[in-house]
Amino acid sequence: MPTDAGVSLDATTAGLTISATEALRSFLASAASNTALSADLRRTASSLSLRPSVPYKSLRSIWIVSDPSTRPGLASLLSGSQFVLTSPKPREKSEELKVRLKKLAENAERSAYQELVKDITPRKGLHVVLTMFTGYLVGYAAFRALFGHSPVMNAAGGILGLVCGMLIETLLFIIRTSSLERKSASSTSELKKNQ
Repeated sequence: MPTDAGVSLDATTAGLTISATEALRSFLASAASNTALSADLRRTASSLSLRPSVPYKSLRSIWIVSDPSTRPGLASLLSGSQFVLTSPKPREKSEELKVRLKKLAENAERSAYQELVKDITPRKGLHVVLTMFTGYLVGYAAFRALFGHSPVMNAAGGILGLVCGMLIETLLFIIRTSSLERKSASSTSELKKNQ
């Protein structure tokens, strides 16, 4: 059991901390002027008597070396005190974790953007290729029926059908985008009216 070992305030701020009551402050003030205690313990007692909370280790160290005939009982000294809970310091993130979190945030932002514009951007698919292929087959078959079995004319008909398929796909794209623009413009005007 330590007798009058000095206890540093910095070393004892970690751990159990209790709120200072009048009885506790009075005990610390009397311990600060008690010449039977070491100078370190008197300084500790003096500074603790001014604080709103007291580390239990420091209080116990002062209480143990105080004269048992004059010191109050530990239970009566702690009566009315409450535990003071302090938040731990936030942990520092490693550079690897910061980079990973940044990548995850970018991916989440990118997927949120994709979700936001999924109705606006045209869907990627084979419909353009399918329309062009169908146009080629229709043109090829039409020119074959009209001009017989001439391979040059059949190919020319296929190419003409392919170009017609591209024109139809372009026309459909224009119709789709203009209807989306009208729809977004009407929803914007409705929002302005509602405000």
